[in-house]
Amino acid sequence: MDQTEIFRPFCATVVLTLVVWVYMYGRRLSFIFSSSLDPKQMSPLELARLSPPQVSNPSDNLKNLFELPTVFYVVVLYIYVTNQVDRAYLWAAWGFFLFRALHSAVHCTFNFIPLRFALYVISAGALWFIVLRAARAAMW
Repeated sequence: MDQTEIFRPFCATVVLTLVVWVYMYGRRLSFIFSSSLDPKQMSPLELARLSPPQVSNPSDNLKNLFELPTVFYVVVLYIYVTNQVDRAYLWAAWGFFLFRALHSAVHCTFNFIPLRFALYVISAGALWFIVLRAARAAMW
């Protein structure tokens, strides 16, 4: 198997972060300008206090993309460097990306929390499968 295939879901997750970042700033700047808020006087705390969910949810989602996905990036690099990439890792990596993307879509739009949580759990499950499988291979 071509070991570099693992970088497709890796890069897709990076692009997802970029898309959420652009979306978040679009929502945030639109809110600031339409509310006649002076950006120079807005502290992060004050902006968070005043922001409606359609502005704060994308910001919260962007923060989420710097939590479990950082573990994903590290373990993907590890399995690539150790030449372990196989179909199981690749499927799990695509599953992680797909369910993170769906989680982001829900979080940034209608934010139905039970659905968002289910998507999160599935994506986390795919990630922990990768982590535990790599750890097992490293230890035994």
